[in-house]
Amino acid sequence: MRDTKAAVSPVVDTWTKCRTSSAQDWHTERLMEAKGENRVSVVLPAYNEEATTGAIVSTIREHLMEQVRLVDELVVVDSRSTDRTAEVARAAGAEVISQDEMTEGLPRLAGKGDALWAGLAATDGDLVAFVDADLREFRPHFVRGLLGPLLTDRSVDFVKGFYHRPLEDQSGPEEDNEGGRVTELMVRPLLNLFWPELAGFVQPLAGEYAGRRHVLEQLPFVTGYGVETAMLVDLLELVGLDALSQVDLGIRKHRHQDTEALGRMSAQIMLTVWARLQQQGWAVPGTSPATLLAQFRRGDSEDLPNLDREIVVNDVSVQERAPLRELRHLVPRR
Repeated sequence: MRDTKAAVSPVVDTWTKCRTSSAQDWHTERLMEAKGENRVSVVLPAYNEEATTGAIVSTIREHLMEQVRLVDELVVVDSRSTDRTAEVARAAGAEVISQDEMTEGLPRLAGKGDALWAGLAATDGDLVAFVDADLREFRPHFVRGLLGPLLTDRSVDFVKGFYHRPLEDQSGPEEDNEGGRVTELMVRPLLNLFWPELAGFVQPLAGEYAGRRHVLEQLPFVTGYGVETAMLVDLLELVGLDALSQVDLGIRKHRHQDTEALGRMSAQIMLTVWARLQQQGWAVPGTSPATLLAQFRRGDSEDLPNLDREIVVNDVSVQERAPLRELRHLVPRR
């Protein structure tokens, strides 16, 4: 049998070569020259991240707001935290806004997607960068890298970060200990099957990305873990592949979730994908998948011996906040 090697499509190959860069390519001096009159906002959605939020805020303030004026606005969205996240972020120099205050008068939604929407509504930058609040050893090149393509190329509307995500305290070769398990086991296969133009994105679920406000305000924001997948699919439909870019941010260290949590994440992403397939005519309109996820947890008490299993059921349904431009008149003034 002849040995053949498959290749990505010419479209993806060309896009990857033209629209992939490294954070090291974007030096501060070059970005400041290109910034012009653009106003830049950075948003951190945060839920119980008191251990890491302060260091991220301090780094951005020192290197990107005080030493240079690359970032004009730094906002932490407190997503109903029960710890000292808001206090720590404020002390480090961020403006802290409440997710609930920004969505007052609108239906109450939960999760990261709604916090991102609230952050977009609360800021006024022409360019908006989103950074997860659980990062450790955060460096300013994360933000510089995301802003580089947007500031230097008007044809780029959105930039997605990617990185190496080492799993800590694991044995075995380094290549077997990388994060991104949901990406490799589910999201990448789904994108390759239904939206093959997006096959070139290294980390489609990355929580670090930036975009032009006028584009971001046209996007719905999905609650829960479906927000990043929905955003890529919707952007492909809205602005096309060539307006999207990605940048290598190096190494990303953060808290990893257990397998049970990853199962819930996967279920929400699958429901999000199903909704997009319906919108684009790939799935039967009006059909609704089940939203209850049953998982099994090994017992560890006298009442539930180790050989028994406890059934844990979670509602993994997702909702969507309509695009900001449609709801701007309902958003409270700050």
